[in-house]
Amino acid sequence: MSGDAGRYVGDYIGRFAPSPTGPLHAGSLVAALASWLDARAHGGQWLVRIEDVDSPRCLPGMDRVILQQLAACGLWPDAEPVWQSQRGPLYQQALDLLQQTKLVYPCACSRKEIAQAALKLGQAPTRHGELVYPGTCRHGLDGKPARAWRLDIQKSEEKSASRHAAQAQNATFSITNNMLHWADRRLGLQQQNVAQEVGDFVLRRADGLWAYQLAVVVDDAAQGITHVVRGEDLADNTPRQILLQQALALATPHYLHTPLVLGVNGEKLSKQNGAQAFDMSMPNAALDAAAKALQLPPVTGSREEKLAYWIKAWHGIYNLAP
Repeated sequence: MSGDAGRYVGDYIGRFAPSPTGPLHAGSLVAALASWLDARAHGGQWLVRIEDVDSPRCLPGMDRVILQQLAACGLWPDAEPVWQSQRGPLYQQALDLLQQTKLVYPCACSRKEIAQAALKLGQAPTRHGELVYPGTCRHGLDGKPARAWRLDIQKSEEKSASRHAAQAQNATFSITNNMLHWADRRLGLQQQNVAQEVGDFVLRRADGLWAYQLAVVVDDAAQGITHVVRGEDLADNTPRQILLQQALALATPHYLHTPLVLGVNGEKLSKQNGAQAFDMSMPNAALDAAAKALQLPPVTGSREEKLAYWIKAWHGIYNLAP
């Protein structure tokens, strides 16, 4: 991994990165349309990446279904899609670098052991039921075999703060008193204390699979992604990804997190709570619903006319700078 790989100079490259655990539904189409519109409004490129790194959750052939759904809506990528499952050597290269710079450490803890340690500390589950890792293995494995690899947050924040100071004029984030601050183009100023709210997070899992956080950071850099547009439920991933970008000496993209489509139970519409695939025989209706969720004005006409109109409308609703 070379220093500042993936840094951009003015050119826009965006992406849509679905996981093939089910077909696109009303909520995921909102993210797809938003990322496509943002790229087109900037006059930039739009890429599609199939995030199938968590192979046990992926359904055979669902990647092709998703690509067919995007095509039915007129959302064509500007290059051939890539699959995370084919990019393992890139992730290993990144982990090797982090091991060399001593920003990661092996972890021998099981889920049960982490839960027991959290209970002793009086810690309640946070962040969608996850527990903050207490740092048990940070200073050694005590003779137990390694199961996973974790990023050392304290060391990473120190490196990030040093690198940030050297690049202050180009920075899209800052770290003060262990709090990472960044600006979202829709949500505004955001902050998170990664050490307290997340802990040292996993980069390679105990089952040998690559963790989402490492894969997405490496892929965004390798593809030269300059702007990330995705659902608001992923906003709290951003500080971890910024720390990892800094640890690997990679550029930090600009972020925009879109509104969520909610199910009847008031929770985010998802495959887990029964979200249904949109009808590919009626792409205009699906696009209309996605545009409404993005607060874009209704418009009549063909699919192409609608998309062209919404590209222009995007300028007035979402901040195109930077």
